[in-house]
Amino acid sequence: MARVSQIITRRDFCFLLPLILSLLPLQSVAQDGSARRRVEILHSDEMQYGRINDRSRNKLNGNVSLKHNDLYMTCDSALYYDDTNQVNAFSNIHIRQGDTIHIYGNYLFYDGNTGKAVMTDSVELADKETRLFTRKIDYDTNTQIAVYDDGGRILNGENTLTSIIGTYYADRKMLYFRDSVKIVNPDFIMRADTMRYDTYNEVVWFEGPTEAVGDSIYLFCEKGWSDTRKDISQLMKNAVIDNRQQRITGDTLWYDENKSQGEGFGNVAIADTSDNVICGGGYAWYLKRPEKFILTHGPWFTMFSNDDTITLRADTLRALPQTDTLGAYHRLLKAYYGCTIFSSEMQGRCDSLSYSFMDSVIRMYDDPLVWSRESQLSADSIALFTKDRKADHMELYNSAFVVSSVDTARYDQISGKNLSGYFVDNKLRRIKVTGNGEAIYYVVDGKELVGVNRAKSASIEILLEDGKIAEIYQNQSPDGTLNPPLEKPDSEMRLDGFRWLPQLRPGREVTSIRLR
Repeated sequence: MARVSQIITRRDFCFLLPLILSLLPLQSVAQDGSARRRVEILHSDEMQYGRINDRSRNKLNGNVSLKHNDLYMTCDSALYYDDTNQVNAFSNIHIRQGDTIHIYGNYLFYDGNTGKAVMTDSVELADKETRLFTRKIDYDTNTQIAVYDDGGRILNGENTLTSIIGTYYADRKMLYFRDSVKIVNPDFIMRADTMRYDTYNEVVWFEGPTEAVGDSIYLFCEKGWSDTRKDISQLMKNAVIDNRQQRITGDTLWYDENKSQGEGFGNVAIADTSDNVICGGGYAWYLKRPEKFILTHGPWFTMFSNDDTITLRADTLRALPQTDTLGAYHRLLKAYYGCTIFSSEMQGRCDSLSYSFMDSVIRMYDDPLVWSRESQLSADSIALFTKDRKADHMELYNSAFVVSSVDTARYDQISGKNLSGYFVDNKLRRIKVTGNGEAIYYVVDGKELVGVNRAKSASIEILLEDGKIAEIYQNQSPDGTLNPPLEKPDSEMRLDGFRWLPQLRPGREVTSIRLR
């Protein structure tokens, strides 16, 4: 096969270039109906023209510069096949499209007919916001889409992103990642299966199991987004936010790191391992410093001890900071409307209550009721003092009343101005009534009802066993009589203020989330 070659120096190149182009096949020039679709040779120190295997070839060497539409290419050397409008470029390659896209590498194949380029060997793609490093990249100049599938690293602002597979949409400043996706930020490291990243706004969207780990934060979800510039995140599907002090979970969590503020929607739970408590609800608003939160839509609050738990429920739960005399912060929990308390040994109900972590006291207001085994206690207000998350003692203020059932028609009753109750192992064992004490209690011998005692005293002390009255002591001017049980109708054996309300006693409501 005949072979023709010719060496053209830089001095002769500019003179002969129009003649060379005029000799090219007419169908190649007119392929797209416009000469501007051809790759243009702007400069080369040397050019060797010839035909290889029936293909015309321009061998360019030294400071090569090419142009195709709005694409400019420079390199050390290149082979331009004018009949197919294709370029092979070598060493120190730089592609520039518009005033933003730059691609660097050491080997390039470019097809001028399709506008597609393949760059390999130490590839870098750069625009105003982003630098992408990989071994091989496919770039479509028409759509400005770059693809790599052999591992890539992206630098954008303070973020470094890596993945096995990636697609960059230059016109939208958007990156799509798949397989072993990782973001390294000064504040956290994020890993995901699939991720989409807005390089201009520095916002990332993720799909599949995703976690971010930092010195002061841990995030997990299976869907969501994060604004890495503003430190704002929204996590969805099995979402978790852990700030090393509290662990928050929910269907959807939104969090602003700079404001230390967040919201939760659906099955929200906030766990505090330092205080051994957990709370939750259908909606939560949260502030880290100073710590505050609001829970609504079926909220609950649970305190754990070694052998029992106390759970509070209400229409709304709110936590606020309070300071002691030394200036230390403590949490104050407030509950509003339809409040209930449940533990295995004690239950309660009221319209509003508060729990102070400073003195470990539950204060119940607005028609409070407390049940301890067989006894029902009521007053204008009740304070339940806890110790190590167990009931220690309680104070009933004004119109104190205790009632327990003997049978379906008879009730032991104790009333007075104020009342103190004392617990042993979370069980009510002793009651002391002060001020206007009155009592009605039935004397039972085995299963036989012996009599009924009605007594008055300035103070009364009662000992209980298994929730029933075992002994009564009347102090300070006692006055009482023991009568046969049927001397008066049972309906008349009632003290003022008597109420028996077992139907209002809270039952166990299982909390599905447990403190870890």
